[in-house]
Amino acid sequence: MERILAFLNKPAFEFLSREFTVGMLILIPVMFLLAVWLLKFISKIVPRLLSKNGATPDAVHLINRVVQILVLVVMVITALDILNVPLTAFAFVSGAVAIGVGFGAQNIINNFISGWILMWERPIRIGDTLEVDDTRGRVEAINTRSTRIRRVDGVHMLVPNSKLLENTVINWNLVNTETRTSVTVGVAYGSSVREVERLIYDAVTKLDGVLKTPAPAVMFDDFGDNALNFEVYYWLNASSEMERRKSRSDCRFLICEAFEKAGIVIAFPQRDIHVDGELLLSNKETLNAK
Repeated sequence: MERILAFLNKPAFEFLSREFTVGMLILIPVMFLLAVWLLKFISKIVPRLLSKNGATPDAVHLINRVVQILVLVVMVITALDILNVPLTAFAFVSGAVAIGVGFGAQNIINNFISGWILMWERPIRIGDTLEVDDTRGRVEAINTRSTRIRRVDGVHMLVPNSKLLENTVINWNLVNTETRTSVTVGVAYGSSVREVERLIYDAVTKLDGVLKTPAPAVMFDDFGDNALNFEVYYWLNASSEMERRKSRSDCRFLICEAFEKAGIVIAFPQRDIHVDGELLLSNKETLNAK
């Protein structure tokens, strides 16, 4: 036992007038592995406990990050204390590193700070539907450097956090999930426009999730080249683009069924051809017989 203690207390090298023993060098990787295990354990247990208490996903994400950073800081300070290394020993080195980082990693620091602003102020939350650069998707994770968004086609993309703060971003769920959508339809000339209006309105009110206030509005949009054009606007609770598309599809099904029962024809393009002079039509079989 004495030999082991003597070996662990054996000086290995000196740094900044500080003597480091073999035991200290062995303790450093052990504490590093302990910190990694503790961080993984916390990242699993903290979200589970918060979710059971009804916390929102973005709040769980923020608290989990804060706890991980606090644990990491405590582990570093503890390791330095065990190694008898005062924090003042890193004053000069940290100053030089700060200057280098300030010039060489401005974008990284900008994205890092932006990530904490997003998690703290929560203008964008996990589960929100965003529109960034004509691309629409749902937020899956807000990390310290970038935000992971899953597009409507299932493809994931990483957006720098600074871009979400410095540019215009459309958040479909910032305040609530109430959104407006519309469906257009054209009927043949000669149809009763008031009956068409009533049938479209009745079809929309049968949809699930349609809000009564504001009430749906049917507009006689225009006299088209081949049809009388109508458009119905209505509000619904929808948290994704797929839900809005599903609602519009169901609305078209109901309108088609209502028009079919009422004998109203959905218009399609038609052209009248006027011929000046004579037009000779011949039958190929008659010509061959001759």
